[in-house]
Amino acid sequence: MAFLSEALGRINPSPTVGITQKARELKQAGRDVIALSAGEPDFDTPQHIKDAAIAAIQAGKTKYTNIEGIVELREAVSAKFKRDNNLDVAVQETFVATGGKQVIFNALMATLDPGDEVVIPVPYWVSYPDIVLLAGGTPIFARADATTGFKLTPEELEGRITTSTKWLILNSPSNPSGAAYSSAELKALAEVLMRHPQVHVLTDDIYEKLTYEGTFATIAEVEPALYGRTVTLNGVSKSHAMTGWRIGYCAAPLPLIKAMAKLQSQSTTHASSISQWASVAALNGPEDFLDGWRRSFIERRDRVVAGLNAIDGVDCLTPPGAFYVFPSIEGLLGRTSAGGSRIVDDEDFVMALLEEAGVALVHGSAFGLPGHFRLSYAASMVELEAALTRIADFCAGLK
Repeated sequence: MAFLSEALGRINPSPTVGITQKARELKQAGRDVIALSAGEPDFDTPQHIKDAAIAAIQAGKTKYTNIEGIVELREAVSAKFKRDNNLDVAVQETFVATGGKQVIFNALMATLDPGDEVVIPVPYWVSYPDIVLLAGGTPIFARADATTGFKLTPEELEGRITTSTKWLILNSPSNPSGAAYSSAELKALAEVLMRHPQVHVLTDDIYEKLTYEGTFATIAEVEPALYGRTVTLNGVSKSHAMTGWRIGYCAAPLPLIKAMAKLQSQSTTHASSISQWASVAALNGPEDFLDGWRRSFIERRDRVVAGLNAIDGVDCLTPPGAFYVFPSIEGLLGRTSAGGSRIVDDEDFVMALLEEAGVALVHGSAFGLPGHFRLSYAASMVELEAALTRIADFCAGLK
């Protein structure tokens, strides 16, 4: 009898966490490392949110809460969806969890059985397939590469749907590519979904507030007929620089809300009470700070894209959202680094770059699309300039 479960054997450790941890270890060992592998804003949590957390502690709001979240936060979530997304979400149709990842975990664990399929556009956030596998489902990958701006087309979606398809996962703006769907593009996908009533949609909108070109849209807003089949996921991690506070939330059909609460009652019970009260202040409070954040991210993005495209063998699109670029390095594979490392694939490239040049990135194959890497430009311009120089020098040394 094996000690570890068969289910655990179906998944892998998070590659992004692994690379970030390796970079951290190299730094602790005295190495000069520029870490551009983690997916979190480098700005601080706004002061009014910190103050709300401190006030909650001082007021003794440190006890158990309702599984689905405190009423005040669920009301704030409902108001946010109406204000920002034109969605009429009843408070009872909202749910709060320990980060957006737990919302995804809850929704899929509560609904997937062996044989159920989940369509996942490639490239994808690293955790989507593993959560599907852990829940007993089958990931079905739909290609959405640079030829389509890293966006799923209606034709590709139609070709991946079967009678076993239960979910489609959409992420806009995207991690890792930064791609964002327009209202028209979402409407075209919705037309496909309307022909397949068994398919539900989990739309991951965690980077909503970091959209730089165009207007953000979410699929239940574009096609209201899909509302009863859609989980609209969001959180405060990216929008308010609250990654460590661990608050994600969603709107979903009431039967699924109840099922997620049943599951969460046997896992984390509820998110941190203090983080919940801080998130009330985040969702109900001012967002003027976002203008400065977006301007800074656009400046960094444009510099990084220009710097990468100046390197022979690198091809980088300009992303309209999030804080990542996802360039192709197909032209650099099959070479040998100045340090003697054979660069057969994108993972070889990333690991050699970390060891020889001290820049931590994440290989594209971790996101399902080999021949690329992900770089997070949520770092200072000084760090980004230094990283670009190191990457360019490393690439110039490839033979």
